Amino acid sequence: EREKDPEYWRRQAQETLRNALRLQRLNQNVAKNLILFLGDGMGVSTVTAARILKGQLHGQGEESLLEMDKFPFVALAKTYNTNAQVPDSAGTATAYLCGVKANEGTLGVSAGVTRDRCNTTRGQEVTSILRWAKDAGKAVGIVTTTRVTHATPSAAYAHSANRDWYSDGEMPPDALEGGCKDIARQLVENIPEIEVILGGGRKYMYPKNVSDVEYPHEEKQRGTRLDGRNLVQAWQEAKPRGKVAEYVWHRRGLLALNLSRVDFLLGESLHPRVPWHQLGALGGPLSCPGLLGHLQWPVVLPRQALHEAVELDRAIGLATRLTSTEDTLSVVTADHSHVFTFGGYTPRGNPIFGLAPMQSDVDRKPFTSILYGNGPGYKIVAGERENVSAVDFAHADYQAQSAVPLRQETHGGEDVAVFARGPMAHLLHGVHEQNYIPHAMAYAACIGSNRGHCNAAAHPATPLLLPFLGLLLLLC
Repeated sequence: EREKDPEYWRRQAQETLRNALRLQRLNQNVAKNLILFLGDGMGVSTVTAARILKGQLHGQGEESLLEMDKFPFVALAKTYNTNAQVPDSAGTATAYLCGVKANEGTLGVSAGVTRDRCNTTRGQEVTSILRWAKDAGKAVGIVTTTRVTHATPSAAYAHSANRDWYSDGEMPPDALEGGCKDIARQLVENIPEIEVILGGGRKYMYPKNVSDVEYPHEEKQRGTRLDGRNLVQAWQEAKPRGKVAEYVWHRRGLLALNLSRVDFLLGESLHPRVPWHQLGALGGPLSCPGLLGHLQWPVVLPRQALHEAVELDRAIGLATRLTSTEDTLSVVTADHSHVFTFGGYTPRGNPIFGLAPMQSDVDRKPFTSILYGNGPGYKIVAGERENVSAVDFAHADYQAQSAVPLRQETHGGEDVAVFARGPMAHLLHGVHEQNYIPHAMAYAACIGSNRGHCNAAAHPATPLLLPFLGLLLLLC
């Protein structure tokens, strides 16, 4: 009812204006902490739909706010790779972590490297903001909800001509003979003193055919390494004498640790992709947000994708409460978008997973508001588009319809949002190349090469926690 009164909107606009005017006093502190939240595949349409879902889960709707919506500075990032209009996650990770655009499928290297060509790698390696922070004496961490060797986090530490070289068991003979290292090995060797590493994909750390510690009878989860090395053991042995390095492989083990007595932490699960609706089977209420994700790709499951975006937003809210904008620069962005959309002239308050209020004026069938441009949701029944009223489109595993049949849905090519708050957050504004992001963050923290504005005496090295969060495992 209040929205029928024009004064409601005028008051709202005036309050927004007052808040905007306060931003004229820029926060130019040196950032003690940097936090980068990376929603893998979290395009603008996903952000909008997740906002509506969050509101509907709490008795609100379109007017609700995500935690990232509360960040005062917003920019757009152009996500194309040097050789691709629509990017892949490896090239984009190199951009937003290393500050250099690269070819699709390549990690932590310049555009001089050709995918799959090991012999093009030497001399083309580029370092990440995690390395810049470590070189400045900071504490650093990678927290990912996919494999720690996945493209999204691995550009923080690895240099590879192929994002899929998780272990030497996935590498071709010519790459091994050429001296290229697999990504899991680089995790252990390239920056050996990363304080926190949490993610999935432990099978790439163990010798081929070694049974998994948690699922010993699952053949596909056995170790994959051809060199016979146990990289978890190598990780522990590489730590300085007197330092405590703990390895955990289950949430219970993680929660049992006395973290005040741990110097280095490596946590690797096996099954990162736990559907949001199965969280209850993991042992009751979570003590902190559980992150899952990226399930909008490749199987186009909108219900899971949006619930996972809401989970990411819970983590952003938790980090906001635990830190101060006076000394912590927080940035939320995505590597790329997906061909995810919602429309159909739905009325205010329409369930975000519901039907449009009309039928198609071509085939006379209903359609859901959420649709995909391509992917496995394309179905023809009796020569016509599937009638969604004949299926359970409210089910968590429902595959939304798509316009073009593909076994796997593709990424989208449009810009992604960049939300920022804290010291120097105003540097993220307007439309930027994606590789600008780590340079702005490094400037704020006085790390990396661009430190002419810094007073070393006034701003001594202080611990910096740099977790990278995608939308993919349950680790709290």
